Amino acid sequence: MTTAPRPTLDLTADEARRIALRAQGLLGAPDRRSGVRGVLRHLGAVQLDTISVLARSHELVPYARLGAVGRTAVDKAYWTDAHAFEYWSHAACILPIEEWPHFAFRRRAYRRRPHWNHELPDGAYDQVIKQLRAEGPLTATELGGAKRTSEWWDWSGSKVAVERALMYGEVVCVERRGWKRVYDLAERAVPEPLLHDELDDTECLRRLVRLAGQSLGVGTRADIADYHRLKGEQVDAVLADSGLVPVTVEGWAKPAWADPAALASPPRGRHRTTLLSPFDSLVWERARTERIFGFTHRLEAYVPRPKRVYGYFAMPVLAGGRLVGRVDPAREGRTLVARQVTLDGARAVPGVAQALVEAASWVDCTDVRVERVDAPELREPLARELARALA
Repeated sequence: MTTAPRPTLDLTADEARRIALRAQGLLGAPDRRSGVRGVLRHLGAVQLDTISVLARSHELVPYARLGAVGRTAVDKAYWTDAHAFEYWSHAACILPIEEWPHFAFRRRAYRRRPHWNHELPDGAYDQVIKQLRAEGPLTATELGGAKRTSEWWDWSGSKVAVERALMYGEVVCVERRGWKRVYDLAERAVPEPLLHDELDDTECLRRLVRLAGQSLGVGTRADIADYHRLKGEQVDAVLADSGLVPVTVEGWAKPAWADPAALASPPRGRHRTTLLSPFDSLVWERARTERIFGFTHRLEAYVPRPKRVYGYFAMPVLAGGRLVGRVDPAREGRTLVARQVTLDGARAVPGVAQALVEAASWVDCTDVRVERVDAPELREPLARELARALA
């Protein structure tokens, strides 16, 4: 790890929190004219996940910033007009199509990779490319089957081949259809001016580090590396030339870097009140969330039920620039069910109630039912706030 340069500015913990909120599009007036596409460009990456409770995570992210954007419009905004592509960033993410050249370093790394979890059958790769060229965009099922057996990891030869082609960049996921990836040749799906791997690794990494800093507003080396899952040494190699500036943040044990544009004006404006997906980039990194918000959160979907503390898909609640509680949601007909609500004291009640009612309206529910509140004395105040908001 390289020695950090002398910081140019001292930030209070509160200033850093507000800078992070504005950088993530959760402080200030939302850019409704740019819509979902604007959110994607602003964040640089929107994580995908299979879990769908209220909605899938890639729908929840623009909702958190824009409000009740039409759900059917979300996927159209991502996928039409060659606007986005899916690739490995923080995890499996939707990425702005203009960043295609900057993931060349990762495509090259995959092409050099000596070992894979799945063996590639002889001839399967060429057959997949030939079929896509002849027939156009196809799912793995349409290419010959996604699995050999019912076991989730037992991919068919065509699935292994098309996923390998995706990693190499010869094939692109151009949309999700019923949550299945739809594959097409990159030469058709990526605009010609962007369809190249000409940028060297250093230029790619410098761009992604700069983008991560802009999307975070302010972050440590680990924060910046985590955003697009870079290695620490990759960040070190380009950080000095990334355009980010060193700062110190009150209470942060490690050095930090900030986007100079984020430091140019004080972050002001209206705070969003909303439920957040656990995969939202504001909170997807646990250590950063604890450092900025004093809020410990983890996804418990894969934790055995008896060991869950907050619920299967507990969603943090953002209100007034703070994380004030959690809601584990479900849907029963046209009722949004809060299976468990965890509140950070009585001050959290109005924000949680507002977030629940707005989310219910977004998913076409007309009622909200609360099953359990972690603090029994707050059940009645929450019920009153919900009744007022629903009236």
